[in-house]
Amino acid sequence: MGKYFEDFEVGGEAVTAGRTITETDIVNFAGITGDWNEIHTNKELAERSHFKQRIAHGALVFSIATGLSVRLGQTAETVIAFYGVDRLRFVKPTFIGDTIMVRQKVQEKTERDAGSGIITMLNEVVNQREEVVAAYVAKVLLKRRV
Repeated sequence: MGKYFEDFEVGGEAVTAGRTITETDIVNFAGITGDWNEIHTNKELAERSHFKQRIAHGALVFSIATGLSVRLGQTAETVIAFYGVDRLRFVKPTFIGDTIMVRQKVQEKTERDAGSGIITMLNEVVNQREEVVAAYVAKVLLKRRV
């Protein structure tokens, strides 16, 4: 069982496990989404680009970060809904072979009604060099203890 709304503390932090981005991830994501932009899928073109190699889709990095966050188990069986994302930014590229993890920090708690509340968390996606590659504020609607 995950944490209820009341169990979270402003300033509380958590760090996820790591996950290495593979070429298979990029190809599968392109196939699912239809985003075959060549900066992700064309090695020769990417080598001539600003980044000098293929980069992962930003949406793929965000999706994997979401999955890593779920694996923490903090909201297992207590989550009502993923409430939204604010200020999503991709500040550095993520390359094939990079390993990412998510650092989370609770920024705010907002009581919604007798049965639920919203937790607002800053999420920083960092690579194996401790560089922030993406950052966003996520809001999750959670059950309250009744």
